[in-house]
Amino acid sequence: MSASAYTTAFKTSLPVLFGYLPLGAAFGVVFATSLDFAWWIAPLMGLVIYAGAGQLLAVSLLMTQTGLLEVFLAMFLLNIRHLFYGLSLLQAFEGAGWRKAYLIFGLTDETYSLLTARPRSKDRAAEQQQDFLITLYNQLYWIAGCALGAWLGHTLTFDASGIEFALVALFIILCIEQYLSLQTRFPIWVGLAAGISVTLLIPSSQQLVVALGLTLVALLWQYPSRRHLYTPQVNVSQVDTAQVDTVTASDRHTQGGQHEP
Repeated sequence: MSASAYTTAFKTSLPVLFGYLPLGAAFGVVFATSLDFAWWIAPLMGLVIYAGAGQLLAVSLLMTQTGLLEVFLAMFLLNIRHLFYGLSLLQAFEGAGWRKAYLIFGLTDETYSLLTARPRSKDRAAEQQQDFLITLYNQLYWIAGCALGAWLGHTLTFDASGIEFALVALFIILCIEQYLSLQTRFPIWVGLAAGISVTLLIPSSQQLVVALGLTLVALLWQYPSRRHLYTPQVNVSQVDTAQVDTVTASDRHTQGGQHEP
């Protein structure tokens, strides 16, 4: 990979950097102050599990000594939305080779938003390299935040209340980026309506699953008529430049052939 590929991926992942570091640190602090484990287990969870809400849930389950079956069901319901993320990226990940398994593993909410919102060229191999680097950077940010928070939680005493708002702010930014990319308010209104409805009508323990189900049904219903909006966009400037270079090279070859004896 070229140095520009690493730089481009880093710039694309900057919004996640500013969200994952404080949020990962918040998890690390909670982990270090709630459980009697070595601080390095927190970044190890970020490496192996890599699920922000799942890791926070794991802390509470470990504190109450919950059974393995209950832990499995809780984690499954919490992260079931990732099944739908992968469906929309099957074409983008096709032919990714050894990178594909990691791209699937690292598909968090924020990474999914970046991968689907960014413009894409027709060079599938280059785009998959970018997807891989963005996914890798995001996980490194999370691991660094977990390690920093766990170390601070073991060595310092401070008030970390409110730090969890970093996740809310990050989702607001990513939602705006998605709107600018899709140029349609329909998914936003659907999500808002589903959230308000389940808050008023559904018990809190079931709100997330029901809201996701309602949103999924609404998006699948309107998908056929709006399919073009959800197709990854091709970077027109890159394609035009490539076409111009191809035409220029073809013209030169033709002109050179005309002057041959």
